[in-house]
Amino acid sequence: MTHVSERSGAGSSPTGAGGDRQPWTAGTSRPTRKRSVSYADAGVSIEAGDRAVELLKSKVRQTRRPEVLGDLGGFAGLFRLDTQKYKNPILASSTDGVGTKLVIAQQMDIHDTVGIDLVAMVVDDLVACGAEPLFLLDYIATGEVVPDKVAEIGAGIADGCRYAGCALLGGETAEHPGVLRPDEYDISATGVGVVEESEILSPERVEVGDVVIAMRSSGLHSNGYSLVRHVLLGAGRMRLDVVIDDFGRQRTLGEELLTPTKIYAQDCLKLIAEAEVRALAHVTGGGIPGNLVRILPEHVDAVVNRSTWRPQPVFDLIQSKGRIEDPEMEATFNMGVGMFAIVSAEDADRALATLTGRGVEAWQAGEIIEGSGTVQMIGQHTRG
Repeated sequence: MTHVSERSGAGSSPTGAGGDRQPWTAGTSRPTRKRSVSYADAGVSIEAGDRAVELLKSKVRQTRRPEVLGDLGGFAGLFRLDTQKYKNPILASSTDGVGTKLVIAQQMDIHDTVGIDLVAMVVDDLVACGAEPLFLLDYIATGEVVPDKVAEIGAGIADGCRYAGCALLGGETAEHPGVLRPDEYDISATGVGVVEESEILSPERVEVGDVVIAMRSSGLHSNGYSLVRHVLLGAGRMRLDVVIDDFGRQRTLGEELLTPTKIYAQDCLKLIAEAEVRALAHVTGGGIPGNLVRILPEHVDAVVNRSTWRPQPVFDLIQSKGRIEDPEMEATFNMGVGMFAIVSAEDADRALATLTGRGVEAWQAGEIIEGSGTVQMIGQHTRG
């Protein structure tokens, strides 16, 4: 977040950027008979927005890459593309939000983690085609700009960008009184990456005999929270501050639900460099079957064996409280896997060693066989 809607500055200061001239004037010959209405009277504080930007500047600068030109506060973010590094560079873009996980953050008054979720949802879509995330632009809409709160949200976004290795190049914070309640906000972001044309990951690369490698999620990530809130907080009447023994470490329900989404971008780029990666599938809305199918050509199937891993306890809690059938769970949640990599059988061990060396819990979850472009889920998860 580096810009604020209707913020003061060179473009809005009555004296201009240099303070020595006024680019336009507006006057009236009629005497003023009552106090004029200000933007603040309508619920928008330019000063609060400026304060939020100041609080964030140091965090944003920590995401700076050598290709970034200029400093914060311009009308556009500038980024020099290194054309010497690529023969045929292809730009990739992705945009996303965090969804109703934000409701949990607002209810708990914890705002420094959802920015990580936001970055993860964008950059892990970018890397799925083999692209290196270059920069990200964010957007925060809120009913009232509270500088410290906006700074917390922005700090999380900056942290996510650092984890992903991309620059937080710019953004916008908009104050929407009368549309959102003072404590409400929504966030979104757009990211841009680059990949060599000959190295784009796609279904055409996937072959019979390839291995399906799963990378463990950190939990729910940022999908299915409308169902989560309905089941646990609505019908289940659970409180966010209740400690759930199965979560361990005296974690409350709210803390578990706000666990930040795992960012796989740098791990996947390293994996691509070290092994023959055919395709990557970021597991978001639609679950494992709905996302893995997106990287399959029509002549093969992906066989995924549930018995190779155990989902985190939060999934058991949601399913038992809501009496949710297995197909609905798998169509809504990641069930413990945040990213899949399809690699050649010859490089499977190398791929697992690379991920393990980077601290990513990964395992062989299945294989690619002849078929018709579908995902076959077999076996049962380990329980207990």
